[in-house]
Amino acid sequence: MDLSAPHLVVLPAAVGGVLSALAGTTRPLSGREVARLGGVARSTAARALQHLVEHGLVRVQEAGAGAALLYTLNREHLAAEPVLALLGLRRSLVDRLRSEIEGWPLPPLHASLFGSAARGDGSTASDIDVFIVRPAAVAVEDARWRCQLDRLADLVVSWTGNHAGIAEVAEQELGRLARERPLVVEELEQDAVALVGPAVATLLERGKR
Repeated sequence: MDLSAPHLVVLPAAVGGVLSALAGTTRPLSGREVARLGGVARSTAARALQHLVEHGLVRVQEAGAGAALLYTLNREHLAAEPVLALLGLRRSLVDRLRSEIEGWPLPPLHASLFGSAARGDGSTASDIDVFIVRPAAVAVEDARWRCQLDRLADLVVSWTGNHAGIAEVAEQELGRLARERPLVVEELEQDAVALVGPAVATLLERGKR
């Protein structure tokens, strides 16, 4: 799944771009604004808008004599709810990850989504990167812990079609990460979406002590 444009799973790029632009506001937009916000050529946006107006999912109104037509998403339409859910698939992924990890018998000290999936600029070839801190009391070879990680990796593929990139570190390694600051630390500080446990900055500060 392309998390930068999750609607591409089922919608043509132009229609998805137009709907994404309209879903982002309740303010009526001109065709020019829809095209710009949706990243679609004006002529392509015009055709998509005409199609959506015909089906009632988009409402059109005249701004005044000789003025541009204005468009809004008809949020009362039967298709509006599934369309909004489709546009919000990245949020749904975060919710599913959080729910799964919160249910682990052996909870991690911390878990967060980072990288392209967190930024929302990934592609169908991008990994879904998850940073997980294993508590000091849990051995790396603990079968229950490893089973949790394997299940998470399998679920990510089932949910998105993308592979999971699980970056696992032990609680004891936090001090080294804080001192050496490898690239993953910078990514986490900039983009991490917290799933479970304290913030990354709090963990690293704790590791310095």
